[in-house]
Amino acid sequence: MADNFQTDKAPKPVGLYPHAKRVGNLLFLSGVGPRKPNSDEIPGVELDEHGNVVSHDIEAQCHSVFENVRIILEEAGSSWENLVDITVFLTDMNNDFDTYNKVYADYFKENQPCRTTVEVSSLPTTIAIELKCIATID
Repeated sequence: MADNFQTDKAPKPVGLYPHAKRVGNLLFLSGVGPRKPNSDEIPGVELDEHGNVVSHDIEAQCHSVFENVRIILEEAGSSWENLVDITVFLTDMNNDFDTYNKVYADYFKENQPCRTTVEVSSLPTTIAIELKCIATID
């Protein structure tokens, strides 16, 4: 049996899906971006008058997305240390990978989950990074 999980402490999903789903002792997180909770604000994004991205700060977005993942994990009864697999989606691998990889290493010194990083042409909002995570629940 699978249980859906939602929290008001993380950014609202941009579609009809839960923040996470628990199956046995595994917690599957839906894609998590860097939007601020209870807001549409995306850290480090500069938009033009038409809503197009002029520039983005991948370091600010990394810190924000990691914090959002941590919130969802803890609210669902898991923890950062229980992450076992992460898929990372970047919209600009050439310019953002080195910074993302440096920030990632600061967050994962102790726990080192499996990781896959891929470039995508776009994400559902004007974000530059999204994480898909699997964790255990003790």
